[in-house]
Amino acid sequence: MTWLRGLRARLVITFVLVGGLSAVGAAGLTYYKAQNNLLAGAQNRLLKDFRYRVLLLSRDVALPANDEVLDQLAEDLEVGNRDVYVVRDGEVPSDNRITGELRARVLRRDELVWQRVVDDGVPYLVGGSRVMFGAGGEPSGITVYLVESLSQTATDETAVLRAAQTATLPAVLLAVLAGLLAARGVLRPVADLDRAARRLGEGRLETRLPVRGGDELARLAGQFNATAAALEHSVGELREMEARSRRFVADVSHELRTPLAAATAVTDVLEAGADRLDPNAGTAARLVSAEIFRLTRLVDDLMEISRFDAGAAVLNLNDVDVGAAVAACLRSRGWGSEVVVDLPPDIVVPLDPRRVDVIIANLVGNALRHGEPPVTVRVRATDDIATVEVSDHGPGLSADVLPYVFERFYKADAARARSEGSGLGLAIARENALLHGGDLTVAPGPGAVFTLTLPRKRT
Repeated sequence: MTWLRGLRARLVITFVLVGGLSAVGAAGLTYYKAQNNLLAGAQNRLLKDFRYRVLLLSRDVALPANDEVLDQLAEDLEVGNRDVYVVRDGEVPSDNRITGELRARVLRRDELVWQRVVDDGVPYLVGGSRVMFGAGGEPSGITVYLVESLSQTATDETAVLRAAQTATLPAVLLAVLAGLLAARGVLRPVADLDRAARRLGEGRLETRLPVRGGDELARLAGQFNATAAALEHSVGELREMEARSRRFVADVSHELRTPLAAATAVTDVLEAGADRLDPNAGTAARLVSAEIFRLTRLVDDLMEISRFDAGAAVLNLNDVDVGAAVAACLRSRGWGSEVVVDLPPDIVVPLDPRRVDVIIANLVGNALRHGEPPVTVRVRATDDIATVEVSDHGPGLSADVLPYVFERFYKADAARARSEGSGLGLAIARENALLHGGDLTVAPGPGAVFTLTLPRKRT
């Protein structure tokens, strides 16, 4: 679920950013348009009014105009807080808000020109025009300038900005809410798919997803269902084949028990009298007896594996001293003098003596056959577990062999087609360890080191 949480966070952030940026962008665009409209509207009204008043009042001006006439025209053109200057062409008005750039543009053109300037933090609209007389637009030699405050427009612009800022916050909140809802809607099918995939991985092959709509996620859910159904069918067939195989092995092993018992009785008689037979017949009798013994052991191991596979293996638990159990195993097989032991007393564990005897015998027997002396058996314990470690000083096991040691019929040396054992000894030993709630592991050492772990408390 870590990847899903990360995806959810990224989607939420993406939706929120997109929504928030959209809201902020919309508010900014609104402010920009409103600002332009306010300025443009104010300028157009002021300039249009000024142009009209110049045309209207300048018709009565007699040329050449003296200073008194010019001052009267300026007074007539002044309205409200507007400052008007009427001068002869080329003269410089006394107001420094009328820039040299504007004066130059006025003299070059026969129409009203303007610009916005800021003086002491107050915005002004500054315009100027040469006064033209007659139908042909002859210059009169008079230039008029206006300077009008845009403070009211700036106040309106500030109000628009404040309104845009006020509207941005709820818009961003709505964008965040929309982002959360959108992310939830997108991620819900993904989360369902994640849960379904995990259930399928846990072996619940009946898992299916609801298919809603016809988008990509719906098609993905349908494909998942088809794949799950095919997997369930295939796994069902494999399980049935495995069950039939186990029944076959169990049945064959059971059926072989009776003829093997009879064959064993006969070979025992032959082996007992082999010394009285001629050398060739005696050798053949001993060979047949050894093969019958090996076959009997293989059948016994197959039946034991079948019981594990069928879940029919049971434990007969008793509180047993592990060191005493190990010593009894070595003594019964005559290995007491061949093995170095470290068996502290009074390590009592609930275990099945017969099954633990099988484990120890298999591990020590393998160490004696395939390893080199000294073979050592150590018993250790904590409050929770007891361990039995069997080690030797032989060539050990290579790293590529270790993962397969407990597989059935696995041989580390592929060239050794036949061996004394059945090839099931370590597999049976580990199954017995797992049946106790413990484990059997192997690690490289000076040779091979096998460690049996047993819980000290009944489960």
